Amino acid sequence: MADAALLQHRAEQAAAALPPLLVAANRVAATVAQGVHGRRRVGQGETFWQFRQYQQGDSVQRVDWRESGKSQRLYIRETEWEAAQSVWLWRDASASMDYASTRNLPTKRERADLLTLALASLVLRGGERVAMMGTGVMPSHGRAVLPRLALQIERETSTDLPAIEPLPRNGQIVMIGDLLAKLEDIERVVARYAAMGLNGHLLQVLDPAEETLPFEGRVRFEGLQQENPLLISRVEAVRAQYTDRLARHRAGLTAIARAAGWRFATHRTDRPPHTALLSLYTALSADVRK
Repeated sequence: MADAALLQHRAEQAAAALPPLLVAANRVAATVAQGVHGRRRVGQGETFWQFRQYQQGDSVQRVDWRESGKSQRLYIRETEWEAAQSVWLWRDASASMDYASTRNLPTKRERADLLTLALASLVLRGGERVAMMGTGVMPSHGRAVLPRLALQIERETSTDLPAIEPLPRNGQIVMIGDLLAKLEDIERVVARYAAMGLNGHLLQVLDPAEETLPFEGRVRFEGLQQENPLLISRVEAVRAQYTDRLARHRAGLTAIARAAGWRFATHRTDRPPHTALLSLYTALSADVRK
């Protein structure tokens, strides 16, 4: 019991460190969560919804043999999701996320943490189930979930992309990070999860300096992930090339998301977090695949 109380206390402390975004989440929850809660979804309930044709990967145990016996095709009996939608969250906790160009700005990690926890708050308000990817904890709902998620975020360390893990069909994935990994690596992860039948949302969080490269003159750049330092004598001479490369990378991310039926958006750390939160939650609430 003492260990449980200590764990709960630490979780509450972690959650209490994020009041600004939690307040913002409360403000937008009333306007955006109402349109999501109560939608009919496929799930593990008992109320019949519809029949659909059998697809590769479906369990044979789900085949409705009476309906299938009426034709030469196999049909799956789908029920309405009575336990709500499952939302799986991941945010990049790698070293590159510790960057902030000025002391007046949060690091990318701090902003990603805030957005992740605030989004979880909105999802829970909407009656959905939520979990962090890579924790082995199944999605759940209730008042105790948010402090637990805050503690998991506080402890988590990760690579640039989430590991592939088996997740149930018809859920949704939200990936928040700088998404500066190689496009082929990102495409591999997105394609694998899309093939499992999951909808997804990618949110790229960048510092404004990473978008505009505002530096002048001779600058030494030091990476946060043990990259070799890079000395540039005149940064302004490579600015156009840099911004073009970033634009092409984002175009690649957009194409990857579109090919999988997912969505891609961007956010800068010098802009209000609730703007990105509202946009992301609205997208999460909509059906990505029509």
